[in-house]
Amino acid sequence: MLLAVVVAALPETIDRVAVSVGNRVITTSDIERQIRVAAFLSGTKPDLSADLRRKAADRLIDQKLIQVELEAARYPEPAPQELEAAFADFKAKFYPSPDDYRRALAASGITEDDVKEQLHWQRRWASFVGIRFRPGTAVSEREIADYFEGTVAPVARAANPGGTVTLDEFRERIAETLVGKRVDEQMFKWLGEVRGQTEIVFHDEAFQ
Repeated sequence: MLLAVVVAALPETIDRVAVSVGNRVITTSDIERQIRVAAFLSGTKPDLSADLRRKAADRLIDQKLIQVELEAARYPEPAPQELEAAFADFKAKFYPSPDDYRRALAASGITEDDVKEQLHWQRRWASFVGIRFRPGTAVSEREIADYFEGTVAPVARAANPGGTVTLDEFRERIAETLVGKRVDEQMFKWLGEVRGQTEIVFHDEAFQ
């Protein structure tokens, strides 16, 4: 009876603000959820070390900044059927049966809504990048040829000694790779600029 009274008198654990991003906040529970959901989606065990929590917080900062842009410019939402298809594909890939999925979800410390929310975010992010940075991004024939000769051809020739390796076989894939790299560069440059314009405060005590 005395033990029950003592336990009842203990203060509840309070969710702490870990990072302030302008007028938005990232809490310790946000960070832990991010780590657990990412681990669940990749089929790995969550690492809640201080270093990984800071890296997760950094990803959430980018997410907060992109969300501000999404809300301001009214970017299109992914279709519900697209999200349901992605969710079904994920379960089919990692879990042979519904019972396997339910057991893994219960052991992960997250909810199905957490998983769906992350899949939703992944598609919003991809849509944002495609709409915001991809239009007008192009690469020249010279860049494609240089990448072929310097990167692709040596590997292809080593894998098929004596065979014929031509640029035309790889042109589309090389162009897509180079455009993707350029889009990533533009996105990271934009994020850097937005970070520089936003007050971002890490509360170190939340990472101890």
